[in-house]
Amino acid sequence: MKFQLMRGLTRYFALACILANVLLNGGLGLAQVTAADKTSPARMEAHAAGREDAAVDMQQLRAMIEELRQENQASRAEMKQLREELRSTRSLLENLAGARAAEAPAAAAANPPAASPLEARVEKLEESSTLLSGKVDEQYQTKVEAASKYRVRLSGIVLMNAFRNHGTSDNFDYPDFAQAAPGSPQSGFGATLRQSEIGLEVFGPNLAGAKTSANVHLDFAGGLPATPNGVDFGSVRLKTANLRFDWEQTSVVAGQDSLFISPLSPTSFASLATPAFAYAGNLWGWIPQLRVEHRFDFSDQQEFTVQAGILDNLTWDFPSDPFYRYAGAGEQSGQPAYAVRTAWSRPVGGKQLSFGTAGYYARQNWSSGRFVDGWAGMADWQVPLTQSWTLSGEFYRGRGAGGLGAGIGRTVLYGTSSTYAATPIRGVDSAGGWSQLKWQIAPKVEMNGVFAEDDVFSGDVRGFATDQNNFGPILGRNRGASGNIIFRPRSDLILAAEFRRLRSFPIYSSSSVTNQVNLAMGILF
Repeated sequence: MKFQLMRGLTRYFALACILANVLLNGGLGLAQVTAADKTSPARMEAHAAGREDAAVDMQQLRAMIEELRQENQASRAEMKQLREELRSTRSLLENLAGARAAEAPAAAAANPPAASPLEARVEKLEESSTLLSGKVDEQYQTKVEAASKYRVRLSGIVLMNAFRNHGTSDNFDYPDFAQAAPGSPQSGFGATLRQSEIGLEVFGPNLAGAKTSANVHLDFAGGLPATPNGVDFGSVRLKTANLRFDWEQTSVVAGQDSLFISPLSPTSFASLATPAFAYAGNLWGWIPQLRVEHRFDFSDQQEFTVQAGILDNLTWDFPSDPFYRYAGAGEQSGQPAYAVRTAWSRPVGGKQLSFGTAGYYARQNWSSGRFVDGWAGMADWQVPLTQSWTLSGEFYRGRGAGGLGAGIGRTVLYGTSSTYAATPIRGVDSAGGWSQLKWQIAPKVEMNGVFAEDDVFSGDVRGFATDQNNFGPILGRNRGASGNIIFRPRSDLILAAEFRRLRSFPIYSSSSVTNQVNLAMGILF
């Protein structure tokens, strides 16, 4: 068709040229005869020759017009035939698609294992298509605008938790330890969104070969305002905010960040305001710090990391004033806390195998010449057992390390009334840890089982400290266990269910138990 079209255009062009030649020859000959001497024989012969040439050109023009008319008719017939063939082909494809759709249920019932991978691939392709569409649509969205020219990214999670508790605890929506309740155990049902989070990340300029960046993360677990239904109006709280300078193998981090000496936590969407089992052996804290990291790369993709830094010397005390800040016992020592960690890691079957060890030291001044040397040693591990199973966890042993959540959040014990300046004190001696077994059932489904425990050495408590002198019951052990299942139908949608059990053992009274069933639904952005 394309060749015929080009040939037709060529003929039309030739036809136009011939027509122009006829008009020019005839017109010019007539003008010349009229303007010149009409009785000249030479002029008359030239005029006759021009008329003969024009007659020949007219014959060629008629022949070409007839040929073009025939070709046009042939092209119309061919186009009509092609349309009929296209209709028949389309009808055949529609009939074939209908037959396959009718045979699909029977084939799926006869051979379900073969259909499963196909469905998985189709779902994966659909999700990929959705993500690509989202990326395209993102170009038409209003971007987060910054006062500077540098790129800014907004992220976070909108998380709703609905829960039912049986027993009394320190916190209703995300309990950390159980408490004794008078009479029969109490039960309750509630829901909250105050564990939702908002993050902002800024990508700055390159400085001395380092990529600079900063980020800040907030949640709504900073307190409950004294207003009607104030339990649902969580106050905004600063979790982390830091600056980073990242070279190829070295990083410098300054700001309020999570504990780099305790990098792992159990997987849970029931507890984001505090890490899961925060007072049951899982050391944690969002503490101002300055640290340096260096990574050594070896063969076989092995990596050895060394981290060292100084931290704000905290002792887990409540502020003495809601508006003005005063130095705590650790800060009154005149020096920061010191921490160091080393870790080895390498990929195994697409997952990370890692082992780490860390140390912590903090000098504390409790006034009147009372000093405590707080310290802790830690170990962490992450071991892929198979393609589907992973074992991870942490262990610690320390003294006076309540600023990291150790000792069930208690740093020191008072021998007599805490109101006396000369009251003897003793750093809480404790040990604890946690371990998690993860089962990756499918790419979108996982199950996690966790056991955790924090132990205060009761021999250091009995005969020295009493509940009355230490602001309430002294917990000697806090034990926890949980199991959850997490389903991600899409990469940004989370559905989770978790059962958690906490059993706390006071030194001078009987233990208490709290059980919680938690349903979580969240959307990442």
